[in-house]
Parts: sequence; structure tokens; C-alpha cells
Amino acid sequence: MRTTDIEKRISEYKKTIYRALRDKFLRISLTRTVDNYWKNWAEIIVNFPDLPKKAERLRKIKLETIRDLWYYVDKAQERLQQRGINTYSARNAEEARTIIGDLCKGKLVVKSKSLTTEEIKLNEYLEKLGAEVWETDLGELIIQLAKSKPMHLVTPSIHIPKEKVAEIFSRIAGEELPLDPKVLVGFARRFLREKYFKADVGITGANVVAADTGSIFLVENEGNIRFVSNAPPIHIAVVGIEKIVPTFINAALYVDVLAKYAGFLAPSYISIISDVSKTGDIEKIRVEGAHGPREVHVIFLDNGRSKMLRDERFMEALLCMKCGACLYECPVYQVVCGYFGDYYFGGIGAIWMSFIDSIEKTAPYIYTCMLCGKCREICPMKINTPEMILTLREEAYRSGLIPRKFEDLKQKLIRDRNIYK
Repeated sequence: MRTTDIEKRISEYKKTIYRALRDKFLRISLTRTVDNYWKNWAEIIVNFPDLPKKAERLRKIKLETIRDLWYYVDKAQERLQQRGINTYSARNAEEARTIIGDLCKGKLVVKSKSLTTEEIKLNEYLEKLGAEVWETDLGELIIQLAKSKPMHLVTPSIHIPKEKVAEIFSRIAGEELPLDPKVLVGFARRFLREKYFKADVGITGANVVAADTGSIFLVENEGNIRFVSNAPPIHIAVVGIEKIVPTFINAALYVDVLAKYAGFLAPSYISIISDVSKTGDIEKIRVEGAHGPREVHVIFLDNGRSKMLRDERFMEALLCMKCGACLYECPVYQVVCGYFGDYYFGGIGAIWMSFIDSIEKTAPYIYTCMLCGKCREICPMKINTPEMILTLREEAYRSGLIPRKFEDLKQKLIRDRNIYK
């Protein structure tokens, strides 16, 4: 990509940011959501003062894991295959989409919220293959019906206030629905219920996978993931390779830390899938698909992660749990929401997208970060995002991607880097 192309991207990005600044609905929704998160966080840290120590212990486990990641990937796949689960390795988004497309072409598909499927742009691909795709997480359903995009890792519809939700749902319902969130949630429940049981395929992500047992942990509050992973005859789980930890006990710790940093005392539901649905109640003969899926397919996705793994300067980014805590601290995100990013957000999102896509595409985002370091303070894994952002800026500058008018402060880069060492 030429420098002129970068300048054009930055110019278009600035227009998007300015539009976001003038969006009154965005202001209202962001203010409400951020305030509620910090109220929840205050309650959590009072009730669980040992949480930072748990997070520190998990960080050590995750660091040890990613340093020998391929061993654990192989181990997890072996365990899953022993249980009759089909496993795949996808080097990139195209390979992952092809595998999933072969299983979903022309079918009715229900999905739970999955950042990884957003990353590979799965919905658009499946719809082109004639599949009917429905998001079942309330926030993702709102996004789908509003023809918008997710704006947060945990709360995708953070930018849409209840007034807009009522308008969208009323249009689908064919009647005017009140602003009462209970009524709106009730409509979504009725709307989705039949789709679970008519669906041919259910697609989920995975919060964490235990290598020793092959167990897939799915964490939620709404209860939709249980329907998606259990009602259709086929279940597909799309898993980033960084989601693996060595043991079942490590995975339980992961879930505990993740839920609390996401703003919940505990998740309402934790589903653990270690096998296909089966029974042996008739003469001890194994029959698959008793009440749950007859088939389970697990796709382990690379898509730039191995490149990140090979670079010591960025390896730490693979520790990210996608809890979203950093975004509630980020001064830029609190103003422009998910426009500071694409399918991942904030400084850590810019780092991830630089490896999944390229620095050329993420240049506007790496120059949006204010380097304040607040994200690192709240992060359960203490990821040094500012240091990595500075490294990306330096690479962009040295490669000639960024014109001098955007980065002619080499000595400042050096001074800033010393702050984050």
C-alpha cells in the first residue's frame, strides 16, 4: 500500500471519528454502559479482593502455555478426536470459512456471540452460500437487525440505546413495543425460540479449551449458547489457538478471572463440552445424538497468531482474554466507541488486527492510541499495549508507510518507550 493510500485511509477514518463525536445516541449509550460497568467492578473487587492475585497466577500459566503452544494445540486436538469430535486446523480466515461453509451451505444456522467469527467475516460468507444466519446473543441480534457492527468485545450493542432497540424490534414485531427492556428482551426470546429448534447448524466460539481433556468452555449469561450448542444436530466451534490452556483446572481459573473482569460476579451459565451427545442405555451400545448434536466440529484458527507468537515483541498480546475491561478505561474508546477499531477494538485491537490483516490497514488505529497506559493498569494479564503500539508506529515509519507529517518524532518515540519498559 502506497503512502497516498495510507493518507486516504487516515482521512476517511477521521471523518468517521468526527461523525461518531456528533452521534447523540452514542453519547447516551456509552455514558450509561461505562457507568454501570464501574459500579459492577466496585462490587466485584470488594467481594473478591484476591482477584488480582488470581489474574497474576493465570498470566504465568498463559505465558508458559504460549511458549509451547503447538504442543498444547496437538494435545487438545488428540483428546477431542478420541471423543469422536472432528477437528481442523485453519491457517487463515479463508480456510476456516471454507471448512464451515461446506457444513452450512444452504442451511439454517444459529450463532452465539463469537469475536473469532467476526474476525473471519463468517456471516457474510455463509449468506452468499445461501445459508440463513441468525445471531442469538441479544446484543448481536440487535446489531444484525440494525445492520450495524459490534462495538465492544463483550457488549457488542454498547452504542445502541434502548430507544433505538425498541424502534428496531417494533419494526420486526409489527407493533409498537415500549421502552421497557424486559418487554424488549421478551420479544427477542420469542423471536429466537423457534429458530433454535429449526436450525440445522449451531456455531459458537470458545472462551477457553483445556488441552488435557479437550474440554471446550462456553461462558454466558443469557442462556442462548446452550441452545445454539445443543439444539441443532450439528455444532461447530471456532477456536483461536491462543484460547488453549494446559489443564481443566487452569480453564476453570480462566473462566473465573474472565467473568469478573468482564463485570460479572459470576456468569449465569458455564457449558463444558468434552464429547458429542451420546447414550449407552440400551444394552450399553453407544448411540450418538441422544438429545444434543450428532456431530461436533472444532476448528482451531491461526490467522496471524503464529506470526505474533514468533515475535517476542508482540507475543504477550496473545494473553488477551477479550474481557473488554481495557475499553472501559480507554479515554478514546469512551468517546468514539468501536469506531476505534474494526472487529477488535482499542489499542490491543489495533495490535491484533496488525497481525491478522496488516499495519497498512491498521495505521489509523495505531495512531489513535493515546499511550496513556490505563489499559495496562486494568488488564488482568497486564499486557503492555502502549509499548507494542510504539513498536508498530516505529515499524510503520521505518517502512515508509507513514508520511513524515504523521510521524516525525523519532526521539519522542524513544522517550515514550522508556516510560513503558
